[in-house]
Amino acid sequence: MTLERSPCSGPTALLVEDDEGVRRSLQLLLHWKGYDVRSYPAARPLLAAADLDSADLLIADYRLPDATGCDVRLALARRGWSGRSVLITSYPSETLTAEAWASGFDAVLEKPLRQQALLAALS
Repeated sequence: MTLERSPCSGPTALLVEDDEGVRRSLQLLLHWKGYDVRSYPAARPLLAAADLDSADLLIADYRLPDATGCDVRLALARRGWSGRSVLITSYPSETLTAEAWASGFDAVLEKPLRQQALLAALS
């Protein structure tokens, strides 16, 4: 599993999404909004990265091959990370939303993502 990165001089976004098409679309949108995007297909490669502390934003899919997005957010919180975070899911429910809030997410968005909803969650 390789890191996909699109460098720029803006804030840094961590993106963890196992669907390559969704990941690439989000990467392009975030880059267009000025983010330096660090993109991962699963939780383990993201959590193994050395420079996570400098990230400003996390966008995580709930269902990943090796963890949940909530697991990722909690692992980052244990490291002291406190940036803005958005959970995305194809399977929304009240239980999942409550878990996301308890994990520290600022927003929960349903797939398929609407660009305007994501941009609103980032502001």
